Amino acid sequence: MTEAIDALPPLRAVIAEHKLAAHKSLGQHFLLDLNLTDKIARAAGPLAEGTVIEVGPGPGGLTRALLSRGARKVIAIERDKRCIAALQELRTAAAGRLEIIEADALNINIGSLGDSPRRIVANLPYNVGTPLLICWLSDASSFASMTLMFQREVADRIVADVGAPAYGRLSVIANWRCRTRKLLNLPARAFTPPPKVDSAVVSFEPYDTLPYPAQQAVLERVTAAAFGQRRKMLRGALKSLSVDPMVLLEAAGIEPTQRAETVDVAGFAALARCFEKLTDPDANP
Repeated sequence: MTEAIDALPPLRAVIAEHKLAAHKSLGQHFLLDLNLTDKIARAAGPLAEGTVIEVGPGPGGLTRALLSRGARKVIAIERDKRCIAALQELRTAAAGRLEIIEADALNINIGSLGDSPRRIVANLPYNVGTPLLICWLSDASSFASMTLMFQREVADRIVADVGAPAYGRLSVIANWRCRTRKLLNLPARAFTPPPKVDSAVVSFEPYDTLPYPAQQAVLERVTAAAFGQRRKMLRGALKSLSVDPMVLLEAAGIEPTQRAETVDVAGFAALARCFEKLTDPDANP
C-alpha cells in the first residue's frame, strides 16, 4: 500500500521543483522531518476507517505519513495553488485515497466532508490556527478527534489548568468541549523555514455529552468579558456585560472577588447558563 508513496521524490526536491518558497502571509512553515510527521500520524489514532481531514498540507509531508499509516481516505484542504500542483504526484501514488480541495478552510464546513468517523490532523498555519479551532469546536460532535499543531504558546494556553499563568479564554472553551492533551513539542529548527517560535501538537477528544452544559457563543462572550480585564475582580470585569455582575455572580455561585484565572470550566459554564437565563428568560436553565 505504501510502496508508491515511499518511492516519491524527497520533500525538499518537491519544494525545489515547484518553487515552494514559504509565504509569510499564509503562515507557512513546512515540516519535513519524516520521524516527526510519522509520530503525529501515529498519535492521531486509528486511520483505517472514516476520513482524515488535513488543513494546509503544503508539499505533503504529513499527508504522506497519514497515507503510509494506512489512512483509508485523506481529504487535504489547501489554498496555495503552488502546493496543489506539488501534491498531484502524491495523489496519483495514493491510488484514490487522497482528495485535494483548493479552498480556504475558514470557508468550508469541515464536518460535512467524507465519511465518519472524521479526524482532523493538521499542522495549522500560525495566523489562522485559533480561529479554525474555535470554528471546529462549535461543530466538535462531527469529529472523533482532532490532532492539531500550534505555536507552542497557543498550545500551552489550550491545555492550561485553572490557576496556571497560561489559563485563559482558549483554555476554558477548548476544555469545556473536549479532553485536551499536549502530545509533543517541536523545535523551530524542525521546520523549513524555521519560525521564530517552537510548536506543539495537541490532541482533542470531543465529549459525547458535555459535562458542563452551555451555549458556546454565550460562553465565548462571558469569557471575553472576564479575561478581557483579568487583573480585575469579576464584579468589575463583568460590568461590560448587559446584566448586573453581582446578580450574575450570585446566580452562578461565584464569589464577586474572584478573578477570571481562579474560575474553572464548570464555573464559567454556570456563568454562561445564568447569563443566558438573565438575558433571555425563556432560555433553558
